[in-house]
Formats: sequence, structure tokens, C-alpha cells
Amino acid sequence: MIEDEIFLETKDGLLDCRIFFKNTQTFPPIIFYMDAPAIREELREMCRKIATNGYNVILPNLFYRHGTEGNYPFDQKHYKNQKEEYKKMLDTMNATKNSMILEDTKFILKYIESEIKKNDKIGIVGYCMSGRFVVSVAARFNNKIRASASFYGVDIVTQKKDSPHLLANKIRGEIYLAFAEHDIWVPKKVLDKIISAFSSLKIKSKIDIYKGTDHGFAFPERSTYDNKAAHKHWKRLIELFNSNLK
Repeated sequence: MIEDEIFLETKDGLLDCRIFFKNTQTFPPIIFYMDAPAIREELREMCRKIATNGYNVILPNLFYRHGTEGNYPFDQKHYKNQKEEYKKMLDTMNATKNSMILEDTKFILKYIESEIKKNDKIGIVGYCMSGRFVVSVAARFNNKIRASASFYGVDIVTQKKDSPHLLANKIRGEIYLAFAEHDIWVPKKVLDKIISAFSSLKIKSKIDIYKGTDHGFAFPERSTYDNKAAHKHWKRLIELFNSNLK
């Protein structure tokens, strides 16, 4: 497997991405959208796992406007137990708008088009912060995105004009939305709104609630990690990609 760092020139600067390529001629491409704690080895390991299942994976640094791994505005190692660092992380997350990621994705797709032969069917996956990005990207680039997955995604339904659910009817590929049963970021009243919004759409979607879990259940280094739920998450994700991209 080829693993390397690439830089894509955007209107806001250089977007650094890690690539995990198995076979650029025959394997479908996947874009992995990070969560708020940003780029780290934990995410790279997850990308490698997807790649070993027969995919070419791109992991973009969605916070490139603010910094890179080890040089973000917040301390990646101590944000969990230091309120000031936690607030800085949230500020960075909130400053990263849906419109920014849609713009960035244009450059990622352009790169995919130039480097990967089998790019007519693309898959995307996102966690936490990137739930809103996954839905927005799947809708905006519906001619390319054939499989989308969001795990414990936040801000999918909001009162803002750019709320992702307002675009969801444009999605053409299959989308899988998975949530924790207990999640302060996606409480039941919000989850009910998401279920209501997507159930009324004529798109191929599935909403799955992982019983007994909390936010972050798929991340091995998170205190809320749940081995059984994580295993299910991998099974559902790879099945989604295999059935829609291969």
C-alpha cells in the first residue's frame, strides 16, 4: 500500500491530505472526513483498515486553515481534561463551515479524477463533526458520491440556512446514518428530528441507533469505545461501500 502526504492548492491555502492507496487502477476511492480532535494516528489506522478492504482512501486535514497535526490552535493531547483547550477545539470546529468543506471537496474530487482511474463511484465517511459535512457533500456532489456514512454525526438538522438536511433530498447514492443511544451531542429530541426529516425523503437511507453506546463508540482510544459496536460499525461501513462501489 502506498501511504503518503499530499498538498492540494485551494483558494484558502494548501490542504494537506494523507493518502492510503492500494490500487489506483481498479480500487474505488473513499474520502474520510475527520472528527473535531483532528488528524492523528487513530484516524490513520482506520483509513488503513478501509484501504485493506480494497479501497483508495484520502484523509484531508479539514482544519488546514488553522494549522496541522501538532500545530493546531488547541492541544490535541490535553483537550479532554483542560477546559480552555476543549473550548479552543470547539471554536476551531465551529469556524469550519459547511461551505468551506464543500469548496475543499471540489479540489479533493479533482485530485481523485486525475490520480484514480475508477472514480465514477466514490464513497465518503465522517464522524462526529463531519456528520454535517457528509450529508452536505453527498447532496452537492450527487453525481459522484454513491455511498455515504456518518457515525454519531452532529448538526445534521439545525435551524441554520445551511442545515444539511435541507439538501438531503438531492442525494442519489445510499446513505447510512448511525447514532449512539446516549449522546449529549445528539440528544433524543434532535435524533427524532433527524429521523423525521430523512423518513420523509425519497432517497436510499438507513438510520441505525447503536444500543447501549455513547458518542465516540467506534474510536479505540476514546473512553466511550465499545468493541461490539465498533465491530458492527466496521461491518456496516464495508458492506455499504462494497454494495455500492464495487
